[in-house]
Amino acid sequence: MTMHNPPHPGEILRDDVLPTLNLSVTAAARELGVTRAALSRVLHGHAGISPEMALRIERWLGVERGGRAEVWAGMQLDYDLWRARHGKAA
Repeated sequence: MTMHNPPHPGEILRDDVLPTLNLSVTAAARELGVTRAALSRVLHGHAGISPEMALRIERWLGVERGGRAEVWAGMQLDYDLWRARHGKAA
């Protein structure tokens, strides 16, 4: 995957959160209440963190463990703005 500045928030979930929690994609999807395919699209940068997904992450991780919805939605916005500024396809 091409690295961006800032990274897609799915990369953070994939590379930091899931390994820290020792969870597979399937287990994390189950805990989030989404399909494995839907979570996989986010983890690989093929889908963004929607407001609904940000709220799911907040309920899943809890605010005290870095799950605040506004943070995840903000990371997605930062990523999307970076791509728009650099003429990347959305």
